[in-house]
Amino acid sequence: MTITAAADGSALGNPGPNGWAWYIDDGCWAAGGSPHGTNNQGELRAVLELLRATAGIDEKLIIECDSRYVIDSVTKWMPGWKRRGWRKSDGGPVLNRDLLEGIDEAIRGRDVSFTWVKGHAGHPLNEAADERANAAAKAYQQGEEPRRGPGFVSAAGAGAAIAAAMPVVAAAETAQAEHTTLWGEGDLLSGLEEVEDFPPVAVHLSLTSDEHARLRDRADAQGVSLGEALRRLI
Repeated sequence: MTITAAADGSALGNPGPNGWAWYIDDGCWAAGGSPHGTNNQGELRAVLELLRATAGIDEKLIIECDSRYVIDSVTKWMPGWKRRGWRKSDGGPVLNRDLLEGIDEAIRGRDVSFTWVKGHAGHPLNEAADERANAAAKAYQQGEEPRRGPGFVSAAGAGAAIAAAMPVVAAAETAQAEHTTLWGEGDLLSGLEEVEDFPPVAVHLSLTSDEHARLRDRADAQGVSLGEALRRLI
């Protein structure tokens, strides 16, 4: 399986309030920024945050960027910069070294490739990432908290993950005799909220697209993150 994501950055004034975003689909994206930064810093931060969010996955990751600076920095120039102690060929210091070092560490040992796409040319993932990066930059410009998105949520292996959680649910149901039916007429997510006192347990849940959409609606209605909405259910 291959994951394709777009990463993009924005800066109002360059430098100025800046934003970053990575985007896989409407249920799997993240954004952020800072009160002051450059467009290149936003672009690099988007890549770094995407790599960190997907750390540990086995799938190949393709990153779409409209910034040749980012792609060339990571795929062409960085080996030489590292050999020279993070110095350019003219001896000057490499800009944005902290972000580049973070990317260098996060990409190590992973199957990651970059694809250049032309910005503002109708590429769906790039347009979605650009929209969210710009929104984050504008939020910082206005002194507001940006929409940060649900983050990375894997939809793979949903059946197995939920099946693994079933013994915990059954144990909780047995311990609470007043709950005569756990699943009944509902589904997995609606059934989880029937149990009020789960014993402490660490479970990784991967959701189907339909379950993810319902959980997303629940999170929006409660005004919380996707992870918090799921935590409240289990």
